[in-house]
Amino acid sequence: MAKLTIVTDADEKSTDVPDDTRLVLAIEQQGVNIGHRCGGYARCTTCQVEVLDGEPAGMTKAEYEILKSRDLLGQVRLSCQLVADHDMRVRPKMTVESQGWPDAGKDVEPTVTPEARWYPKSDLETGSTLA
Repeated sequence: MAKLTIVTDADEKSTDVPDDTRLVLAIEQQGVNIGHRCGGYARCTTCQVEVLDGEPAGMTKAEYEILKSRDLLGQVRLSCQLVADHDMRVRPKMTVESQGWPDAGKDVEPTVTPEARWYPKSDLETGSTLA
């Protein structure tokens, strides 16, 4: 079990999350209406989190590419591309309430998509990952 701490403007709450739970779903299960407008496919970036403690070392190609293209690399992570496999403390950046959306977005699958393979950021930066 991983300990997930979610920090919002209103409060901070911690809970144990089963290992390998998709982070966006773990946050949602704690009553935080985090955005996932694209359904968790690393396309929209509405599931951004600021990782306050416990940032994962690796990232998917999809996360790297969208964060780089939007000049967000190094500032936030995408909760749709992360799993709760270790203790983390995160702050969701976009919620239904903060953005005025009618809902959080499309349903999110329980497994990371499109590719549930994580690479060291340095490999992604140098292009040394397999195609």
